[in-house]
Amino acid sequence: MASAELQGKYQKLAQEYSKLRAQNQVLKKGVVDEQANSAALKEQLKMKDQSLRKLQQEMDSLTFRNLQLAKRVELLQDELALSEPRGKKNKKSGESSSQLSQEQKSVFDEDLQKKIEENERLHIQFFEADEQHKHVEAELRSRLATLETEAAQHQAVVDGLTRKYMETIEKLQNDKAKLEVKSQTLEKEAKECRLRTEECQLQLKNLHEDLSGRLEESLSIITEKVPFNDTKYSQYNALNVPPHNRRHQLKMRDIAGQALAFVQDLVTALLNFHTYTEQRIQIFPIDSAIDTISPLNQKFSQYLHENASYVRPLEEGMLHLFESITEDTVTVLETTVKLKTFSEHLTSYICFLRKILPYQLKSLEEECESSLCTSALRARNLELSQDMKKMTAVFEKLQTYIGLLALPSTEPDGLLRTNYGSVLTNVGAALHGFHDVMKDISKHYNQKATIEHELPTATQKLITTNDCILSSVAALTNGAGKIASFFSNNVDYFIASLSYGPKAASDFISPLSAECMLQYKKKAAAYMKALRKPLVESVPYEEALANRRVLLSSTESREGLAQQVQQSLEKISKLEQEKEHWMLEAQLAKIKLEKENQRIADKLRSTSSGQGLGLAQENATRVNAAGREEASAKAVPEPTHSTSLIGILTRTSDNELPDVESREDLIKNHYMARIVELTSQLQLADSKSVHFYAECRALSKRLALAEKSKEALTEEMKVAGQSISRLQDELTTTKRSYEDQLSMMSDHLCSMNETLSKQREEIDTLKMSSKGNSKKNKSR
Repeated sequence: MASAELQGKYQKLAQEYSKLRAQNQVLKKGVVDEQANSAALKEQLKMKDQSLRKLQQEMDSLTFRNLQLAKRVELLQDELALSEPRGKKNKKSGESSSQLSQEQKSVFDEDLQKKIEENERLHIQFFEADEQHKHVEAELRSRLATLETEAAQHQAVVDGLTRKYMETIEKLQNDKAKLEVKSQTLEKEAKECRLRTEECQLQLKNLHEDLSGRLEESLSIITEKVPFNDTKYSQYNALNVPPHNRRHQLKMRDIAGQALAFVQDLVTALLNFHTYTEQRIQIFPIDSAIDTISPLNQKFSQYLHENASYVRPLEEGMLHLFESITEDTVTVLETTVKLKTFSEHLTSYICFLRKILPYQLKSLEEECESSLCTSALRARNLELSQDMKKMTAVFEKLQTYIGLLALPSTEPDGLLRTNYGSVLTNVGAALHGFHDVMKDISKHYNQKATIEHELPTATQKLITTNDCILSSVAALTNGAGKIASFFSNNVDYFIASLSYGPKAASDFISPLSAECMLQYKKKAAAYMKALRKPLVESVPYEEALANRRVLLSSTESREGLAQQVQQSLEKISKLEQEKEHWMLEAQLAKIKLEKENQRIADKLRSTSSGQGLGLAQENATRVNAAGREEASAKAVPEPTHSTSLIGILTRTSDNELPDVESREDLIKNHYMARIVELTSQLQLADSKSVHFYAECRALSKRLALAEKSKEALTEEMKVAGQSISRLQDELTTTKRSYEDQLSMMSDHLCSMNETLSKQREEIDTLKMSSKGNSKKNKSR
């Protein structure tokens, strides 16, 4: 059915293509006609140019004739001017001749006047005809240019459409071939899928029966064994131990460590700021070494001297909070009990700031009232007093929000869980406000220090103290900026991590339940630790991950390689043992040879003395030769010996050792060699078996991968079917768009034909008018 539908669709596409091809031929004919019309218009334009040139030549001839007539008139006027004085002298003698000259003059004047008027009229007519011709020529040229551009555009559009049609036809043909192949493959896969679905249905029935039996068993066990469901009620569920999230705990500990470092920097900067402020009060406006300072400044200095007892606990509270966040705990607002102590230390420091704030303001007013204070310095002191008020207010705001965050660990109803996010965002805003206030303080202190350094009474002690205050204020500004940016970067994580708690429970009900949960968590961890048993040694996880690709692609497993290495080590040990054995055998043979030589020498001594001497010399030479051969055998590596019994017997017959022991040794050596050969064959068989086992494992893994790829291909087949339907929809839309474009092109060609017919009519009228003008000019 699918192939029949595809063939029907492609037949429809072929018919549409034939229609489009016929329409393309019609469009080509229209373009050719337009090109012929443009050529005819070009020829007409050439004819008009020729007629214009003829008219210009006639115009030139007329201008030349007018110039001749004008010169002739000038000559006649000169003659008339010359004839007038002569006429005055000869009035009496030539009255009759004067009358004749006047008549001739009047005739000439009339003729000249007529010629001048006629010339003016001809000039006007020629100018009007010339202007009209130029205007018509310009219009025709502009129309011709527009028509040529439109024809070129239409030709380009036609060429582009033909290219698109050819490309679409090629694509459709390729898609048809691909779809036919895919349809065949899909039919095969559909058959396979039907078989699989039948198998899967059978498996599903079996699984359904199995799962229904297990469900009945589990329900019966739950009804019999489980007394109540503790996750149903939030009070009981809060006591359940949540799943341990080590990554969350490590992240929280890291964040707490960074916050501790920032708080330590802030504490050192606050200590320096208060200490250097105390030193400055002792120096300016009155130096305590020269004169006594005011009681107000003395009290202010006394309070500032106690700053360490209020600032140091902030660092200690943050350190305790950091130490309370460990890998084994659950870090949420209900379990961070140490946050309450940090909030209390911050409250005590804010009380200290409130206590010193009025003294600080009065001290600045006292500086303004002194005779050394200028107007600019007074303005800076007023700005600093405002900044100190803002700093105290910002710390109070920050303490309020931190106190709210500390409530869930002490009071269950102190802060609703829905307000956690807003409180955290307000903490970030307060930190940014603290950073802005510290920037203002740093700016105003810098301006004040520059003004004070320019005073004539400024001492070196005051300059150094001001520099120290500026450095501490800069450190405070940097620390505040770091804390603000750090908190704003992590505020989203804080808000998201607040939902970390027991399973199926929205929050911890109370701090007491949270504490109980932590105790249960410790007990559960101890119980799991007690149950833990030492595992069998295995391949490390990292090493297994590194060798995963190798194990999937290669045909040898790690176990086979380990066995081969072990077998090679056993072979090496056996070969070493055999080497030691043969070394001992060689030493024994050497000893036997010496004994045999000694025995032969003793026998020869019993013979004659002359023969004994000769034989002794021969034996000595033999012994020396044997010793040299043994030495060369030791120096040279061990040669390959034939392990067959015939080779050993022939070698023993050459050495002439017919003893029983030597025969036993030969037999023993032969069987030892045979055993070595058999062991080597056994090792080869073991290695082959390991190799085949590794290949079988690799093939099983490949089979599993092939099944996975098969599943992926089925998914791709589904995607391909969807893409086929999408392509069919796109094909219908493209056909509609092409039909719309062809209709637009036909309408445009009709409008072009109408405009060309109008232009032809205008050209005919211009021809007629130009012919009439030329006839008039010729008659003139």
